[in-house]
Amino acid sequence: MSDPRWLDEREQRAWRSLMAMHAGMSEHLERRLRVRHGMSDADYQVLAHLSESPEGHLRSFALGNSMRWEKSRLSQHLTRMEKRGLVRRERCDDDHRGAEIVLTPAGRDLIEAAAAPHTADVRDVLIDHITPEQMDVLCEIGDRVRARLAAIAQRED
Repeated sequence: MSDPRWLDEREQRAWRSLMAMHAGMSEHLERRLRVRHGMSDADYQVLAHLSESPEGHLRSFALGNSMRWEKSRLSQHLTRMEKRGLVRRERCDDDHRGAEIVLTPAGRDLIEAAAAPHTADVRDVLIDHITPEQMDVLCEIGDRVRARLAAIAQRED
């Protein structure tokens, strides 16, 4: 095995800056969602995906794939959300082994109340503080990293 390629000072700074930015933004946005709406970022993501789907429901596997969650994590989280009346599970008409996750009226009310303030928070911490050119670079970096991750995942399958 060859010697590891350690990060140089510039690479280390970039990596640590990215990690600190991600952690700080996630913590801030999660705290705001909890204080204002009594919901976690995970709740928000589930409700957002469902609210953006054509009829307010998705197959559980599709929801899990879009969130990049393991089946057990999704199932446990949906159970908690079901108990709060935000979503419900329904048997899938096409495949009786599968389940549809349905956005309830209470879940729709919650995501509709949270969406505008959450978007304002995202703007406040990121969007409104970078230039259009920086936004393009951020998108390009995200696209390249996601493509690389997809290639690695495909190779591992």
